[in-house]
Amino acid sequence: MDKNLAMAEEKHLESLIRRYEKLQAIREQILKAYLVLRESYQGGGKLLAAGNGGSAADAEHIVGELMKRFVLPRPISAELVQALEAVDPVRGKELAEKLEAPLTAAALTAHEALSSAYANDVDGKFTFAQQLLGFGRKGDVFLGITTSGNSANIINAAILAKAMGIRVIGLTGREGGELKKHSEACVIVPERETYLIQELHLPIYHCWCMMLEAHFFS
Repeated sequence: MDKNLAMAEEKHLESLIRRYEKLQAIREQILKAYLVLRESYQGGGKLLAAGNGGSAADAEHIVGELMKRFVLPRPISAELVQALEAVDPVRGKELAEKLEAPLTAAALTAHEALSSAYANDVDGKFTFAQQLLGFGRKGDVFLGITTSGNSANIINAAILAKAMGIRVIGLTGREGGELKKHSEACVIVPERETYLIQELHLPIYHCWCMMLEAHFFS
């Protein structure tokens, strides 16, 4: 077992490799990126994700898995339960039963009014960087998803992230592109065609979600 992982985390990583054997070649990249995410969450950080086209959908997808339960129950803290019931015994009790503890994450692709205004008024290549400037804090993680590794709006956000002390994970393909040199951990899947790269991105970030959930909510 990897010394950095508990048994439950290791189980999910090994399951990923069994199902997608070609990912064995980048196992250490996948693990390194996961550990960046885990360390950030342990320190109170959050994930900010971005991509274009299908990768924008992936950014939204990973956020959806992190902000609520993925495979395990995520009860909120006992302190919050007590506070909710103190505010309103009836509605507070229902809230306590229905709410699920999040792993805080946001997709920088989701703010259409801001994005379109900035692209129109300034320059679309810097839209993700502008949002990162507003939402990001030192110790957070920026996840840049780009199949080529060269999307200008992702690279610009990654450069800003490094300047702000935000950790950078790249999720890409081919040779990793320019994003490789700006990422603390860059997962470069062994494919060249865009759709084949994207087909491997999804099981990787699903694996990260399961590993994080196993670590924080087992």
